[in-house]
Amino acid sequence: MSVPKITELGTQSIRSLLLKYATPGIIAMTASSLYNMVDSIFIGHGVGAMALSGLTIAKPFMDICAAFGTLVGVGASSLVAIKLGEKDYRSANDVLANVVILNVLLGALVMAIGLFWLDPILYAFGASDVTLPYAVDYARIYILGSVFVLVVMGMNPFITTQGFAKVSMLTTIIGAVINIILDPIFIFVFDMGVKGAALATVLSQAVGAVWILRFLTGKKTILRIKKENMKLIPSIILPCLGLGISTFVMLSTESLLSISFTSSLSKYGGDIAVGAMTI
Repeated sequence: MSVPKITELGTQSIRSLLLKYATPGIIAMTASSLYNMVDSIFIGHGVGAMALSGLTIAKPFMDICAAFGTLVGVGASSLVAIKLGEKDYRSANDVLANVVILNVLLGALVMAIGLFWLDPILYAFGASDVTLPYAVDYARIYILGSVFVLVVMGMNPFITTQGFAKVSMLTTIIGAVINIILDPIFIFVFDMGVKGAALATVLSQAVGAVWILRFLTGKKTILRIKKENMKLIPSIILPCLGLGISTFVMLSTESLLSISFTSSLSKYGGDIAVGAMTI
């Protein structure tokens, strides 16, 4: 099996490698923060304060999707890094295929839970009768597109692990730019309000997902998604989840803190206070 080899990770200096791989990561994280920021700006100016509060109520769903995506992505990419170091490319490809299946299954699970129990969940998050319609409009569309979010969060680390840090960075930047372009079009031109902001976010994530899948099925990648590897293997899944659980706990804890803040602010400060938290 002829596979291109990454040699720079074992030969170049730590300082040069740190600059080469950390810089795109910092840029990508900065671009990622634009998603919520841009949605907040356009919803606040284009729809109103109560819509902004509704976005705050829906945000924990976004955090939960990110937590599940990193549970799989961070853990599996760590396992892949080990396999690449061992030059066990066959096992590394099996891990990649298992992650594809897991992302689809987790996306279906998030959709089922979110859509069937959306209203009571949002009330528990701190929604009022005034802000609930806005929160539902945003969360429902976001949940329907959650599989794209999981693909981006869960599979982009595989690109970085192979040494393509700039390609991984472009995934986030492309999505952020598309979101910035689509937000005002859907909110102001098509008058879609909060639904427009959610649709813009989902479509931008969908483009990112297509970008990732195209790269991981292309010629440049070391790891490649193949149909023959598409079967769940417990001996692969369990170590992936074990390696990713710490990151999952950190992100899910942030979600719980956000829920705690919004529910308390809603009770003691009102809907305006909830919107102020977003700002």
